[in-house]
Amino acid sequence: MNKSINFASIFLLFTLSSHQFLLHVASSNSPIRSNQGFADERTLKSEQEHVHEVHCSRERSRAARKVIEEYLTPFLEKEKYQLSSKCRLHPENDMFRDQEEHKICLGFHDWQCGYCKKSFQEEKFLDQHFDNRHSNLLNSSDGRCLADLCGALHCDTVMSSKSSRNKCNPAAATRNKHLCESLAESCFPVSDGPSASRLHEIFLHQFCEAHTCSGKQKPFSRGGKVQKSLFVIVSGALILVILPLFYLFLYLVQRDMKSSTQELRRISKMGRKTKPS
Repeated sequence: MNKSINFASIFLLFTLSSHQFLLHVASSNSPIRSNQGFADERTLKSEQEHVHEVHCSRERSRAARKVIEEYLTPFLEKEKYQLSSKCRLHPENDMFRDQEEHKICLGFHDWQCGYCKKSFQEEKFLDQHFDNRHSNLLNSSDGRCLADLCGALHCDTVMSSKSSRNKCNPAAATRNKHLCESLAESCFPVSDGPSASRLHEIFLHQFCEAHTCSGKQKPFSRGGKVQKSLFVIVSGALILVILPLFYLFLYLVQRDMKSSTQELRRISKMGRKTKPS
């Protein structure tokens, strides 16, 4: 039984260690990174003299790109439909696309600029570096700010923005619906054939019909790509490790209990045999 107790102690320690590891992975504000974070900030301050002002939100453009990839691209792939370059949803019409493709994630809190190979511990510092050092590489011509489409694409939903919980503005809802419908017309003209017609209808259901203050229709009603977060992946891996150990623990406990029961029976039989008649 002592073996089982020792194994149980090891199993408990392993479980606690795994829990601490998950917390470390989920956390994005570890104090260990503070010195490097300050160094990144100093580097960025020294680069600010090279800033070329761009009137387009990188954060909201990223949110719009995420919405397109998760809630529209799966339907495009299913229909094997190619967006026209004139469609504002086309990847080429995202001014930050090339910079996003030049982000190199080497590991947890380890980002590298694909242009100059400078390293940063947080993605936000790499974003600022792009703004400061490589803004000249942006194609900032008209119609290439994906953030301008956020109203139509419900970016606030994926950004968990406070504005998504504010009281509905009927005028804004109407304006966003018109923008949304114009995207459906330009990107999926029904005259282009059955696939375009189906995608036109899907786009209206997925994005446009939710632009109302009634609250009856929710965005992305047709669903989207199934996403697996890093936390879920790590948790699944740990479960695969912990589960066999748990069953091994149960096996050892049952084996020791069986051995103890047999030993008690043997002692009981010996006691009956030595009893005087």
